[in-house]
Amino acid sequence: MKKIQMVDLISQYDKIKPSVNKAIETVLNNATFINGPEVNEFKTSLQEYLNVKHVIPCANGTDALQISLMALGLQPGDEVITPSFTYIATTEVIALLNLKPIFVDVDKETFCLDSKKIEEAITPKTKAIVPVHLYGQAANMNEILEIAKKHNLFIVEDNAQAIGSDYKLNNGEMVKTGTLGDIGCTSFFPSKNLGCYGDGGALFTNNDELAKTIKQIANHGQSEKYYHDIVGCNSRLDSIQAAVLNIKLKKLDEYIDSRRIVANCYDKAFSNLNGVSTPFRSNDSKHVFHQYTLILEGIDRDELHKSLADYNVPSMIYYPVPAHRQKMFQKFNSKELDLPVTDWLTKRVISLPIHTEMEAEQLTHICSSFIKALDKT
Repeated sequence: MKKIQMVDLISQYDKIKPSVNKAIETVLNNATFINGPEVNEFKTSLQEYLNVKHVIPCANGTDALQISLMALGLQPGDEVITPSFTYIATTEVIALLNLKPIFVDVDKETFCLDSKKIEEAITPKTKAIVPVHLYGQAANMNEILEIAKKHNLFIVEDNAQAIGSDYKLNNGEMVKTGTLGDIGCTSFFPSKNLGCYGDGGALFTNNDELAKTIKQIANHGQSEKYYHDIVGCNSRLDSIQAAVLNIKLKKLDEYIDSRRIVANCYDKAFSNLNGVSTPFRSNDSKHVFHQYTLILEGIDRDELHKSLADYNVPSMIYYPVPAHRQKMFQKFNSKELDLPVTDWLTKRVISLPIHTEMEAEQLTHICSSFIKALDKT
């Protein structure tokens, strides 16, 4: 049996190797390393896939989040509602811009921002909400959209883990996550469902003025070359990464289907285990399983994590320390916050391998090993 990995990028590459190598070689031969035709091709293709007016590629997902908040014209001290149960980049950029992160608890089933907790966190200083579609599961965007409209707040979607997910609006229309708010952001980090071979990211919007501002910010605030109207930064998706993404975007739905097959296998194996909760599936969205994350109750999670390794089964804890308990945010007195679900989850979640190249033999081994490790814990 081939060694099991959380993400097997080598096997994925082997299947698309000729196309990828040819695409990269074209960039090398043309020396169009920055803003080559591959970047524009990818931008156009992603716009069509997401059915969104504007895609602005950038250097990475963290830049995408930062640029989005810059584009909204928020001022130091303005408050931004965000979950604490997320990768640190979501919240880090808020503090970096001298804005104030307002941490709100998450829903125990979806792991995403609890829409029922948002309004009690809104103050006159609140300007935006940053929902995170964690692990590939969409947040409750129907309610979040209503709250934002009621209180005149911006929405920036962190869609780094859920690109390709479909969401059903109250009117029955199906749309892609990342296109519901004012701005959507994603990362093309190699392990993502749509990942490149380095760093990369993008922003999405249907707002023409926001798109114009985002493009300026990402290019040193330029309206035209050497004319800088606003303070910006330098954040570009390079042509080699775009060349890789052009190939992988065509396979994204296939990749998502492969992940769902793995998730279904796990569900079948674990759904009746005492103390183990398999991932929730919402009726309003289609989970794309960037991670397959279980909740353990009455089980020593850390001991199980070690025991799985003894069976050569990797596992990960996403995330062991929530943002509000990180040292970097203590100036906001966030450590005193009462976020019971967030704290509860950080002690109980564990993620198993899930990727596009998993083999039946590997899945059988993981499932049987998990049950054996559970019995030993």
